[in-house]
Amino acid sequence: MRILWILPYLPWPTTSGGKTRQYHLLRSLAERGHAITLLVQSKTPLDEEARAQLEPLLERLIVLPRRALKHPLSLAAALFAPWPLMTTVNGLSGALKKQFAELMQESWDVIQVEHSYTFEPYAACLKQQQRAFVLTEHNLESALGAATYDRFPAWLNLFVRYDQWRARRWEQKVFNQASRVIAVTPADAQAIGAITSSPVDIVVNGVDCRAFSQVQADPCSQRLLFVGNYEYAPNVDAVQWALDEVMPLLWQRCPEARFAIAGYALPASWAQRWPDSRIEWLGFVPNLQALQARSAVFFAPLRHGGGSKLKVLEALAAGLPLVSTAQGVSGLQVIAGHDYLAGESSRELSEALATLLTNPTLAAQLAANGRRYVNQHHDWQAAASQLEAVYRQLPHKDNLACA
Repeated sequence: MRILWILPYLPWPTTSGGKTRQYHLLRSLAERGHAITLLVQSKTPLDEEARAQLEPLLERLIVLPRRALKHPLSLAAALFAPWPLMTTVNGLSGALKKQFAELMQESWDVIQVEHSYTFEPYAACLKQQQRAFVLTEHNLESALGAATYDRFPAWLNLFVRYDQWRARRWEQKVFNQASRVIAVTPADAQAIGAITSSPVDIVVNGVDCRAFSQVQADPCSQRLLFVGNYEYAPNVDAVQWALDEVMPLLWQRCPEARFAIAGYALPASWAQRWPDSRIEWLGFVPNLQALQARSAVFFAPLRHGGGSKLKVLEALAAGLPLVSTAQGVSGLQVIAGHDYLAGESSRELSEALATLLTNPTLAAQLAANGRRYVNQHHDWQAAASQLEAVYRQLPHKDNLACA
């Protein structure tokens, strides 16, 4: 198939769950012979490393710059436009609209748009030409308010409620225009299906299981691991909650326990806020498997978010025993007590962590069960097959642009 794939970020380096998903689905579809043109609006420039990783997978790579976050147009639109904040930041681009209109003069078997908040530059052209397209929604943005807006000052509460209202209206409009909507988990599919008449399909998050198959946890290290992109508010909340409330309780029982915090955009101020020497501030780690092999437990104290968490899938694929909230394993069919240990309060989580750090036999059993689950249900090849099944259900009329 000839596929036009549209993204609001470069999928390399894989510094977030969304980027990891994009890269591996692109790789898997390219291996199956599909010809993919990738249209990207990026806040970071295309460097040679990203070009070298992406171009072999693609027929064409087109990258346009995104305007600065605090650009006057974005600030004005945030207050007065009918679109939510995320949409104004990623939309209102004349250059992107022009590039997209030129691409619409070609014939495509599939047009795939990632995230409803990116849709504004493409909406009018797609509607005018009555082109079928697939929309993928990783999270319902309007449902992420507790995590997304909690950093706003209290005097902006009225704007927050207004923006959430705009987000709900925008999501419904975009979903209804799409030929098919793709969700990541059954729960998200149900939530999306409640506000749209468009068919909603599921394409799961996955793991390159072969890449993690040789990793073995190190129970003697006493090291807990968390990995995240800290431009994403739920990850920020998870780390802050863990350090403020969970780790002090754990250290009462396991004073030698260490907490390794890795991932992109790690705030520099955290090291001053939590100066304990048992906390390891690692930032972005290019070789995740090596870090996993030096860890005893993966800790996912997530309270907000949506979809399924690639960091959790990767930890399970690497054979790390898992302690998690329900949100941390959302979208996964794992069983508490069999595949991982669960907790919702600070005390429950600290007790679960202490149990695994002091019971290596149980930790190894949970790790084996978790790895088996991921290998059976979440390899990227399975996700690519699900995506191809969605493509086969699209209308296959001549997709040339209308005169």
